Amino acid sequence: MGGWAIAVHGGAGVDPNLPLPLQEKAKLLLTRCLNLGISALRSSRPAIDVVELVVRELESDPFFNSGRGSALTEKGTVEMEASIMDGSGRRCGAVSGITTVKSPISLARLVMDKSPHSYLAFSGAEEFARQQGVETVDNEYFITPENVGMLKLAKESNAILYDYRIPTVGSDKCSAGVESPLQMNGLPIDVYAPETVGCVVVDGEGRCAAATSTGGLMNKMSGRIGDSPLIGAGTYACEVCGVSCTGEGEAIIRGTVARDVAAVMEYKGLGLQDAVDFVIKERLEEGKAGLIAVSKNGEVAYGFNCVGMFRGCATEDGFMEVGIWE
Repeated sequence: MGGWAIAVHGGAGVDPNLPLPLQEKAKLLLTRCLNLGISALRSSRPAIDVVELVVRELESDPFFNSGRGSALTEKGTVEMEASIMDGSGRRCGAVSGITTVKSPISLARLVMDKSPHSYLAFSGAEEFARQQGVETVDNEYFITPENVGMLKLAKESNAILYDYRIPTVGSDKCSAGVESPLQMNGLPIDVYAPETVGCVVVDGEGRCAAATSTGGLMNKMSGRIGDSPLIGAGTYACEVCGVSCTGEGEAIIRGTVARDVAAVMEYKGLGLQDAVDFVIKERLEEGKAGLIAVSKNGEVAYGFNCVGMFRGCATEDGFMEVGIWE
């Protein structure tokens, strides 16, 4: 075993004109969350605890698209989803359609630990949350003024907003007559907000874990479920590696991306970075997504085929990196 390793992401597909102050804000948040995870790993916390801890922190900050600050549905409400997986025994838990639970990732952990199931959604997941006594809030808690403005813009314009927290100054230039060049399942979409958050960890014992949480797409249909809560698509962990994905959920689902990283390591004998590169190239359409991954040997890797990915990673030997672009 090569020691512990950790990686976090705040979404793939970044506006190339994202203002520098927002870039720095993102890097500071990623660094803070990385340091939180590093501190837990140095205290010998198991991988599954660390991924939950880090994603909870990301959910509590409105900068990225999870928990507070989640993207809004076409109805102006928040419907969140999350999943978590422990590579030891391939245990997992997932939730969708969450509207009142303050930390969806911790509810997913409870589904894994305290229920006979792997996945609960909508009213059933909310009822389970009440039974478990988790902290709940009104749906308004998750809604930010910035996202209300971006939803209004999304409804008025067919322009693509790769980062829906771009200041709305000059948004009048987004003509409603401009046809969207971006498609999902062959249909044009108005707004693509892929700022899912995730964390992957291998601890000092070689145990891998992964966790992913999101509010989904801005202006999405109510009831839409993306890749983030789907084990094998947006999240996967096993004895070999842990993977968390981000980007266009429909493309990630079609490619069973997270599981494929593990599969080519297991069946083709590829190393971690080679496996990530293979899956990004062979299982995803260009410009769709990215992922972070760790291996049982203490390696860390990432890849993306779109414009930028908010990410950070660190290893026990002192390596640490936080970045957005190539």
